[in-house]
Amino acid sequence: MRSASPTAPHHRVAAVGGGPSNLSLAALAEDVVPGSLAIYERRGEPAWHPGQLTPGSRLQTTWLKDLVSLADPRNRLSFLNYLVTTGRVYAFLNAQFDAIPRLEYARYLAWAATELGTVHYGMDITGIDFADGRFVLDTADRTVATADHVVIGLGTRAHVPPCLRGADLDGVLLAEQMDAHLTAAQSAPYEQVLVVGGGQTGAECVLNLVSRGFRDIRWLGRRHWFAPLDDSPSANDFFRPTYLRFFQGLPSQTRQRYVAEQSLTSDGITMATLQELYRVNYEAFLRDGRCPVMMLPGRNVVEAASRHGSVTLWCERDWGGRERHTARYVMLATGREQCPLPFTPRLRDLVETDTDGEPVVEQDYSIRWKHSPEHRIFVQNRARFSHGLADPNLSLLAVRSAVIINSLLDRDVFVIRDDQVSTVWT
Repeated sequence: MRSASPTAPHHRVAAVGGGPSNLSLAALAEDVVPGSLAIYERRGEPAWHPGQLTPGSRLQTTWLKDLVSLADPRNRLSFLNYLVTTGRVYAFLNAQFDAIPRLEYARYLAWAATELGTVHYGMDITGIDFADGRFVLDTADRTVATADHVVIGLGTRAHVPPCLRGADLDGVLLAEQMDAHLTAAQSAPYEQVLVVGGGQTGAECVLNLVSRGFRDIRWLGRRHWFAPLDDSPSANDFFRPTYLRFFQGLPSQTRQRYVAEQSLTSDGITMATLQELYRVNYEAFLRDGRCPVMMLPGRNVVEAASRHGSVTLWCERDWGGRERHTARYVMLATGREQCPLPFTPRLRDLVETDTDGEPVVEQDYSIRWKHSPEHRIFVQNRARFSHGLADPNLSLLAVRSAVIINSLLDRDVFVIRDDQVSTVWT
């Protein structure tokens, strides 16, 4: 453990991670407590899932659910103000997007980060400790800051199935690595490619491969069908402050069951993407007499091997039996997992955890630990089972940030109203 450096800057709030969550927090805090918050980001420049900004990829939430608008619609860092400021608002409106292109959202985040001027890039925080009555933030070689409170918003990383971890498998790529490793059609358009993962990312990966000229794509998913996103009005009730308050009061086992039952409200495939896939297959059959995409649901990859430039996957089928698939490339679109919290062992011992070893998260997104509430640790996108599916989603970014700021200031700076409710939960 390093002691607090006298030369390191001290902040009222230090936020670790420069993604949407902490940008939202900084944007809302800007007018309320100016100059009190700094963000530390490991990347050298603004970036948001850079490997997943393929043509045609869209957000699954409306542009109104930006960094600030649901808590402070007059904030200068709204998506609407971004469009007006960059001179693209009329072109955007005339394009009549049903959903924002991911590339547009990434540029919006970069614009907001630049406008804020509070993000310190190239700062990979590897250790957070508590010493001398303050938090100490360290990189691998030095202390870069101290703070009264910290907010952890590290986001997620790609999940790799156990059978593929640590294996020397040439040709196995994460979906986000595809653009950097594949050129259009490579050398043989009919060379087989496997895509593993039956969600939105997997579907977009398949469409990207088709656009590059690949004509023998096998798409594997664990569910027994490639399930559509549930974007119905009743499903969207789960992404409201009223439901969030109801959910937080439920017993732990009930919350876990509800999260599992509601998974397709965030993990399914958009209808537009599914329609495009089926149309691509149909038109290719009309033209070439064969479909470029073979859809293989109900397959769980349990074993993998690489030999002579090819990768072989063994799958267990939902209805019994195993099957084998061999391809030159395997694209993994197998979900996301949380990044580990960069706590030192000493700080970790002061944090209260649940039966799964995860920090206990309070209603205000702070975690229980020895020195709260004088010095608080807040977590963003780490409370799925205590705060519901809205927590890892972009839908309530501004609401969560408002709750955290209200808690830090111990007063309702932002009033979150959700009065027009026709669904009664209690």
